[in-house]
Amino acid sequence: MDLPPKTVLKNLVDKRIIDQKKADQIEFEVLQKNIAIDDYLFHNTDIKRVDILAAIGAVLNIGTVDMSTVAIDPQALGFVSEQVARRNNIVPVTYDAKEGVLTLATSDPFNISLIDFLEKKTEKKIIFVLGYLEDIQKAIDTAYSQSISPEVKEALKEVDIQEKKSTSLDVGTVIKEAPIAKIVNTLLEFAVKSRASDIHIEPEESKTRVRYRIDGILHEKLALPKSIHEALASRIKILSEMKIDEKRIPQDGRFSFKLGEEEVDLRVSTLPTVHGEKIVMRLLKKTGGLPSLNELGLSGPQLKDLEEAISKPYGIILVTGPTGSGKTTTLYSVLTGLNKPSVNIVTLEDPVEYQIVGINQVQINPQAGLTFATGLRSFLRQDPNIILVGEIRDRETTSLAIQAALTGHLVFSTLHTNDSATSIPRLIDLGGEPFLIASVLNAALAQRIVRRICEYCKTEYEPLPEVQKNIRDVLGDLIPQKFQADGSIKVSKGEGCNECGNTGYRGRIAIFEVLKISSTITKMILQEASAKDIEIQAKKEGLINMKQDGYLKVLQGVTTIEEVLRVAEV
Repeated sequence: MDLPPKTVLKNLVDKRIIDQKKADQIEFEVLQKNIAIDDYLFHNTDIKRVDILAAIGAVLNIGTVDMSTVAIDPQALGFVSEQVARRNNIVPVTYDAKEGVLTLATSDPFNISLIDFLEKKTEKKIIFVLGYLEDIQKAIDTAYSQSISPEVKEALKEVDIQEKKSTSLDVGTVIKEAPIAKIVNTLLEFAVKSRASDIHIEPEESKTRVRYRIDGILHEKLALPKSIHEALASRIKILSEMKIDEKRIPQDGRFSFKLGEEEVDLRVSTLPTVHGEKIVMRLLKKTGGLPSLNELGLSGPQLKDLEEAISKPYGIILVTGPTGSGKTTTLYSVLTGLNKPSVNIVTLEDPVEYQIVGINQVQINPQAGLTFATGLRSFLRQDPNIILVGEIRDRETTSLAIQAALTGHLVFSTLHTNDSATSIPRLIDLGGEPFLIASVLNAALAQRIVRRICEYCKTEYEPLPEVQKNIRDVLGDLIPQKFQADGSIKVSKGEGCNECGNTGYRGRIAIFEVLKISSTITKMILQEASAKDIEIQAKKEGLINMKQDGYLKVLQGVTTIEEVLRVAEV
């Protein structure tokens, strides 16, 4: 592409992506080195790829696409063979069945002979949009080999044949047919293989998009034709034993899915939106067992403090953090360790996520009158040693949990607070008497989940001096011996490979903060001290906060600074 540097740079200046001084410097270097402006911008600047593409697209008056984030439509993929795609560095992006238009990404949008060839071959109108060559090549690899698109593409062809045979599409018939069942199966298989924790099936105006939550981050993996959304939703509702004809209110259900040796429980939720029913499926593994506290990320003094707290015969242990921070998994790991034939453990959950042999698990049912409070009251007549209450969320549950701890039971529960120290004022706010809290609280633990660096593409590097200073400032005396001298700090990151889907991360680990209730902190609870004062005292007594724990894991090469700051920066 013969692009005028001045025009492209003017567009970037107008959008305030770079200033005029930077634009003049780039223009001088482009002319001096005699290289194309697009090559220079992509390889010699830190301007975002999507901004460079948008500027070039504006100059050439063509559409652009960021292939590193877009989901490929499997129907579009069906029109172009892998051989043609690789030979010409093109990748199908979307297909508009109504207009008969096939949109493809290319780094050479003015290749007229290729447009003519594709229009004859596909019998569709071809539109090229501009993409970055390396992203297009990666997308070809993903779309034709590793992704769910080929299997879904075949199933969609079968649906298309059925639609042509019948003038009116009968949903009742289609959901029983093999193609829709095959699409649902493929979506589930891909979720299990890619270690996803959730599948989001979201109807939009012109398509249905499918996103997977992998290692805590949502990735858009697929776009399906809107015409099959209703049949897809109905198929999932039948599997989950929901009402197919009820589309006006949210519904919940569950079913199991087996792939080889791996068995997964799926918790399904539907929600009516303006474009149809959105479906979210949470995957809960039945096989593989629960991780130990060490595997979760607890070690050293934090693990010792928690083990000390759970070894007491009675008291309350709180796990705090936002939704999706792994609180339930931590509690299950603790209970698995305490689960012996000589101990009676009862749990009250909403919902029961993992089923553990030897533990009496109860799911709350507010419609039938079984709430956390009523369930907890009944539990005390069941002669328990250890009680897990899914969440303390009201005054009655708070009061009953404290009473249970006072009468010789070990009580575990969760609270929605940002850190461990805030859990104490929160309990008081929920009606707990400070003198009772002081006598029963054993420990408060706060946690977040960070992504692990992929072991297959892990590399070491030296961060910027200001980042190294920040690490030293945050850790203080906690910094490991080998970094205590003035020498440089080395940390790790993932380059991105096939094993981690080019993200640089594979798997997750938690970062923790364990607040040990010492005699001084007990006095502070009685005086209703603020969370800040409690935290300051706890730090004097050796509290490692979440950010510090995260930075220690960064120095061990487990995660990255970016991940720690994403979840633990306050």
